[in-house]
Amino acid sequence: MWTPDILWQDARFVVLNKPAGLPVHGGPSGGVSVEDCFAGLGRKGRGPWLAHRLDADTAGCLVVALRRAALLAAQAEFAAGRAEKLYWAVVHGAPPQPAGRIAAPLGKRQDRAGWRMVVDPQGQPAETFWRVLGAAAGMSWLELRPRTGRTHQIRVHCAALGCPLLGDTRYGAPADGVGLHLLARAIRLRLTPEVQAIAPPPEAMLPALGACGFRPPDPG
Repeated sequence: MWTPDILWQDARFVVLNKPAGLPVHGGPSGGVSVEDCFAGLGRKGRGPWLAHRLDADTAGCLVVALRRAALLAAQAEFAAGRAEKLYWAVVHGAPPQPAGRIAAPLGKRQDRAGWRMVVDPQGQPAETFWRVLGAAAGMSWLELRPRTGRTHQIRVHCAALGCPLLGDTRYGAPADGVGLHLLARAIRLRLTPEVQAIAPPPEAMLPALGACGFRPPDPG
């Protein structure tokens, strides 16, 4: 059983700090998932519900609604693109400029190796803003603000910029023996009252982040 790490909560929502490698839903073969902790968060038969999704390999802020009205309000924010989502990633190389925007539609492709998302002019619109926060030999620390919520959007967009994420062998990174370096760093929903949370970087990302200039806050 996974013991949830709660970053923020009120009577409507909790924001969980999801570990990398933990799926939000239980799969057909079983195994631990975020939903396993729901019985301890809400009222029997009346929630909780996931307000959005994170890939299993992505760590960080995950919003869970405790009431039906809160769920509908949050889903409306995500669907309208009003939810403010900020991600941190460590990538191989660097994007072509210190900051910028990529608008590249994404579609799903199936082949013998399985499915993956690809840049496809006929796909769904997808837009991501990026900014370089630091760099080291051969890698960069990026802040990313996706304006849409397509599957694997940040991973595909970074690969399209020529700088795939560390640990992302699906989208072009070499096999470097590390997990995916992607953190849902912060979330903000402009509801009344607001929902806002920040997730600390997971231990697995700290060496690469530190090499790129990140310094954790002084606990004192």
